[in-house]
Order: sequence, then C-alpha cells, then structure tokens
Amino acid sequence: MGNRFTFYLTRWTALFFFAAVCLTAPAQNKERPKLKDFGSSLKHIKWDEEKQAAVETKRKSTASPGAEDIDVVKVETSLVSNDVLVLDARGNFVTGLTEKDFVINEDGAAQTVGLFSLGDSTNVPRSMVLIIDYSGSQFPFIKTSVTAAKMLVDKLAPSDSMAIVTDDVELIQDFTRDKQKLKSKLDSLLKRVNPDEPMGSFENMRFKHFGRSKQYSALLATLREAFNDEDQRPIVIFQTDGDQLAYLRNTPLDLARQDPGVVPDKKQIEASRRYFQENRTNFSLEDIYRAAEKARTTIYTVVPGHQLLGRPLAEVIADTRIEAEKMFAQLPFRDARTAKMFEAMMTDEALKVAAEARIKLQTSLASVATSTGGWTMFLEKPEDADRIYSSIFSDINRRYIVGYYPTNKDHDGKRRKVEVTVRDHPEYKVVGRRWYYAPAADQ
Repeated sequence: MGNRFTFYLTRWTALFFFAAVCLTAPAQNKERPKLKDFGSSLKHIKWDEEKQAAVETKRKSTASPGAEDIDVVKVETSLVSNDVLVLDARGNFVTGLTEKDFVINEDGAAQTVGLFSLGDSTNVPRSMVLIIDYSGSQFPFIKTSVTAAKMLVDKLAPSDSMAIVTDDVELIQDFTRDKQKLKSKLDSLLKRVNPDEPMGSFENMRFKHFGRSKQYSALLATLREAFNDEDQRPIVIFQTDGDQLAYLRNTPLDLARQDPGVVPDKKQIEASRRYFQENRTNFSLEDIYRAAEKARTTIYTVVPGHQLLGRPLAEVIADTRIEAEKMFAQLPFRDARTAKMFEAMMTDEALKVAAEARIKLQTSLASVATSTGGWTMFLEKPEDADRIYSSIFSDINRRYIVGYYPTNKDHDGKRRKVEVTVRDHPEYKVVGRRWYYAPAADQ
C-alpha cells in the first residue's frame, strides 16, 4: 500500500479529526502518575509480524511490579468471579435470584458456586477506572460529561474505589475512595480545555490543552497496570470516539483507499508516512480483547456522537456530510489550502469511504464492551451524559457476582470457556464474561 496508504490516512482523518489536531495547543507540563509509571508497560511490548500479535520484551529486574506481562494472569487465588446480568425473554432485568439458581460450567464440566453476591452489595467492593477522551473532537461533550461523571462519583459506595485516566495515557487520579479528590481531578480537565471559551480564533487555542487521542493505548495500559489480585469487580468506563483505531495494527479500517483523481505530492506523502509511523501502535484490537479477558474486567463504552450502527449506509453518508460541514464551520481559521482539502473530502466517493470508516470505529468500540459482558451507549447530545452514567451504574447494581473454584487445578495459562445459566429458565439470557485465562505455570 505504501504511499497511498499513508496519504489516505491523513486525508480521511483530516475530515473528522482535523479540529482535534489543529486545535491542540502545545502540551503543558503534566502531573506525574501518583504511584507507578502508568503507561510504562506499553514500552515493553513490540509487534511480532509472524505471530501477528503484541509480544513482551525483556525487562530489567527493577521494572515496576505493576507493569505486568500481557500473558500473565492477574489472579492470586484460583477463585473465578464473574459479574452477570440476567434478562428475561423481553429484555427486562431479572431480580431476586439466589445462589441456588445459578449453574456454572467450565469447558463443559460442572462447577460449584463458591461466591455469590448482589451487584449493589458492599461486601464485594468495586474497582472502577474512568477513561476520558478530552481530545478536540470531544469539545462539545466534555463539560456535561464531567458533570455527569461527578454524579457517578457521588453514587460510589463507601467501599468502592475509582481512578481516572485520560487519552494522554495519563493517570490523573489513582484509585481512591475520596470523592472530593475525584471531583477535583475531573474539574482539572475543564481547566485544561476551558470549555466556556469558544474556539473562535487562533489566539484562543493557546489557552486550551486537548488530549492526544490515544484512547486504546490508555485502555490497554489500564488493563495491564491498573488492577491487582484483590480486585474482584474491576470495571472500566471507556468514553471515546475511538479514532486511534486508525493506528492500531491490523486495523479494520480500509486505509489504502483515497479520493479518485487526487494525486498527492511528495511532501504530503512523506509527512503522512512520518506521522503514521510515529503514531502507530505495537498492538492490535485482538490484543485489547486478550488483555481484557486476562484482567477479568467489565467494560462499558460511551461513544460521543450519533449512533451509526444498524442504520442504512445512505443515512450514515448524509450524517457524515452534515457533521463535516459543521466541523469545517467551527474551525478557528480557514485558508485556501484547508478549503481545497474540504472540497476534495466532500465528494460522494470520499463521503462514502468516511461513512464506512465511522461505522467501523463504532463497531470496534461496541465489540470491546460486549466481549467483556458490558455494553455500549451513544452520547448523541451533551445532555444525555447524566442519563447514560445513571444507566451504567444501574446496570452494575443489578448484576450478580457469581464465583467458583475450578475443578481443573492445572496452571497451564490456557483460555477456558465459562457458561453461566439460570436453573430451569432456558429463556433467560445471562450477560457476562464467557472466558478467562488460567494461571500460568509459574503462578
């Protein structure tokens, strides 16, 4: 694909994320992570072309104990716990179930329930990480999202703890039960972005510090580093549009396509190639799935913008045109070169390509959540944030925590299938994690 690949990448991302790039002010001095070097584990993985997967590189013995290998299972005991949601045939929550109602099978072998608790019980504390994307494309949503996140903080039980991570792969607040600390850190994001000051001029950009759109890197770092052996209910709330998908290995986006009739010059090709190489990750979406399984984390994704999944392509193309025109109108400066680029991106073919890419962005975010037993909601209007966070917390509280001690005691590091059902109710749907990794031989 070569030059056409990197040139196309720059052109289509420019349409939807140009504002995020051109509005990002020079990085300010950031707070140092409170505990371990958060994100440092990403420096110890590399892409293996033969395996088509991220692999661990050797580390010095002084490496942070929190930066664990991708292939290490983060469990100290053999207890396997699972947050499950039970729905009836109409999709309504089923409440009032007891330990005796659940049937568990691992790789087809019956298991005995050894842990049971209700989702709102304080006996099993929750460890939650809120990942906030505050890049330029999130500007319309950041204020109400922070306000809603504070509501989420207010609903934490006394035994719950929460951490906050940004799309800079920055841990701005490590796990704490101090609600005031959490709210203060959320407010600090507002100070960075200054949402009450419109982005109407180049001069205003100096007072805004947007995130770097490294959302999947932040998620992988969270899964690898944030949780420890004692976390029985690890939960991630992942709020982002997921545009870093373009830079993941084996990305599902068709980045080789470009506008018909457009011939890039050598400077554009070189700039595109350099930018792509500098931002390309050493992991794929499959590595994210694997890390989530090993961390035994339930992920809820919150996607700002219109829901495109399930809509006809023609509607998505029309929506793409409207969003592009709106974004172009909001740019703080527009010159002849920008206008020419915008004109090229508004052709029928270019809009179709961009619409298909947007659908894939949302599809990938949804798959990350459903693979862990969570789900996805869409923040179509800023005022929807409060309702969405309330729904997430309601879902968490209505779950059942069902655990067992596997009859298979082998420490073989293999992936095992878990099936949880409700006795005498085949019509009930049980939503939860379906896989886990057994401890490795050295554990």
